Amino acid sequence: MSVRLHSAQGRGVLLASILGSGMAFLEVTAVNVALPALGHSLHANLADLQWTANAYLLTLSAFLLTGGALGDRMGRKRVFSAGVLGFAVTSALCGLAGDVRVLNSARVLQGAAAALMVPVSLAMMRADLAEEDQGEALGLWTGMSGVAGALGPLVGGWLVNAFSWRSIFLINLPLALVALWAAWRFLPAEAKRRPGAPLDLAGTAAAAAAVGGLTYALIEGPPKHWPTSALGAGLVGAVAGVAFVLLERRPGAMVPLSFFRVRAFAGANLATFFLYAGLNCALFLLVLQLQIGLGLSPLVSGCVLLPGTILMAVLSPLAGRWAQAHGTRGPMVMGSVITALGFVAFTRVTLGGEWTLALPGAVLFGLGLSIAVAPLTQTALSAIGPDHAGVASGVNNAIARLAGLLGVAAIPWAAGLSGMGAALSPEQLDRGFHRAMWICAGLGLLAAIASAVGIRRGSERSRPADVTAR
Repeated sequence: MSVRLHSAQGRGVLLASILGSGMAFLEVTAVNVALPALGHSLHANLADLQWTANAYLLTLSAFLLTGGALGDRMGRKRVFSAGVLGFAVTSALCGLAGDVRVLNSARVLQGAAAALMVPVSLAMMRADLAEEDQGEALGLWTGMSGVAGALGPLVGGWLVNAFSWRSIFLINLPLALVALWAAWRFLPAEAKRRPGAPLDLAGTAAAAAAVGGLTYALIEGPPKHWPTSALGAGLVGAVAGVAFVLLERRPGAMVPLSFFRVRAFAGANLATFFLYAGLNCALFLLVLQLQIGLGLSPLVSGCVLLPGTILMAVLSPLAGRWAQAHGTRGPMVMGSVITALGFVAFTRVTLGGEWTLALPGAVLFGLGLSIAVAPLTQTALSAIGPDHAGVASGVNNAIARLAGLLGVAAIPWAAGLSGMGAALSPEQLDRGFHRAMWICAGLGLLAAIASAVGIRRGSERSRPADVTAR
């Protein structure tokens, strides 16, 4: 049953969706701004902090596809509610951790819980709202979820200053209660569910091994001069990645490879990978540069991204409506280019400089994301029929999270930051930060190219035959 967006029930569906995805995205950026304080409190070095960011992204990336498939098969309301409840419990475990290894273990569980609620929250927009409202709904979802993520540095900075780094995890508990209430009060009853081939457990295991092995190798290998354990993990990850592709060729696979024969779906997901790899690395390193290189407090460093937050709140719904009427290719290309310029502008943030030098980058960064992300998400979902909304959402979210995971793990290494120890040298951070921003800018341009080549002019929608052929 589809409901209109501007009905009471439609607004309730949107509320549940935005809260679910918003909590998950808030955890990425709020944790980033708390990393220096967290590292000082728990005596953590850069590798520990990379794991604090990446342990969450690792399981989120690995199990998003499973979460989307479960939502299609078992019901969106049930799976979303289980994810929200699990996210609340694991957030409490993170907030109570007394050791960085305990914290990072809890972050692994938190990411797995988020993997249940994130793809389903997006699938709600595709499957539960009326077709004619989906452009506006996806724009609102993108804008408000993006605002939740962009507010993370501000909220996280205030919470760290006013209370402690632990509060950035405990704040999820009241938000989860509201999300659970909205889900059970407003989500429509589901008349049918996908009939049931068993879950693709082999594909899930291969995806987790691929993501985990490659991430471990990229984080632990460079600072330790590539010991046998890191090389072995990288080899396991590569073999598991090949195995995943082969496993997904089977009937009933978690990710039908025929999806990627739909040009718009493949182009949107390739653009997603490039854009989010640069985005996540830029946010991770910018917060460290502002606090360690410029000496800002967590709260002030969080305020630097506020202009981008405001732009996303105002412009994302407009971009979603415009793209639905005129096509998604133009905004995806233009937004990616503007985001790349924002990364270039961040190179003006230098050791001992003024924090205001970061503002032009924040404005360009927010403007570019406001223009690009809603049309990008809209393309990835509309290319596949609503019966596969959970899997299509899971694929797009998994690629975004995997891109962020690899961006945080690989770009600092490529920029020469992998040898930093517990002291987090401001001089070495400054040099590596500038190199990393240029790499992120290059990824933004690759996202623009993928959009220009992969998306035809105007809106493109697949037919059922496009996604069922093997």
